[in-house]
Amino acid sequence: MAGAANTSVTPVTTADGAPVEVRRSARRRRTVAAFWENGTAVVAIPAHFSGAQEREWVHRMLEKLRLQGTRGPKAAGKRRAGSDAELAAHAAELSAKYLGGRAVPTSVRWVTNQNSRWGSATPSEGTIRLSHKLQPMPQWVIDYVLLHELAHLLVAAHNAAFWRLLAAYPETERAKAFLEGVSFATARGLPADGDDVVDSADVDDAGTAAR
Repeated sequence: MAGAANTSVTPVTTADGAPVEVRRSARRRRTVAAFWENGTAVVAIPAHFSGAQEREWVHRMLEKLRLQGTRGPKAAGKRRAGSDAELAAHAAELSAKYLGGRAVPTSVRWVTNQNSRWGSATPSEGTIRLSHKLQPMPQWVIDYVLLHELAHLLVAAHNAAFWRLLAAYPETERAKAFLEGVSFATARGLPADGDDVVDSADVDDAGTAAR
């Protein structure tokens, strides 16, 4: 099929010994991405890359994954809030760390009926709901959405006071950009190269980092 991704046979593993899969895609022209998928580090590159460019960018992106420190073998035990009880416990931790413990929800749960919003809160009831579509995303994105809804328990509107509450979370702007990108791609039916994109980079036509 035209534009389908091809897998490179480059034999490489991460520093922790995890397998690495290099995916070439004709859809990619100027970006390289790296993410974890079922314990395998995946590096997605443009199909036109030479062998030398592939080796260079695989090295760069594996280093980015290492610095992120998530989803690899050594991070396999890192807790992700899978159940509603775990999500509520994690919400309490985030509230204590970033909101002074002032946001105290009565319930926090995953829901499957939110297709147009990542999360929602009902301040009058103290309830928070997160879309199940967030679950495969990086933890720092989930934490942003959860903090966003916790902040709504304190300030209902998206006003200056609300955004000041989120200023303490260092990944706020990055997570907003991530979610905007996902929404943009989804709205246009664009395929994704993976569910857990950890980092990406722009490249110019020569395959060097764009400044």
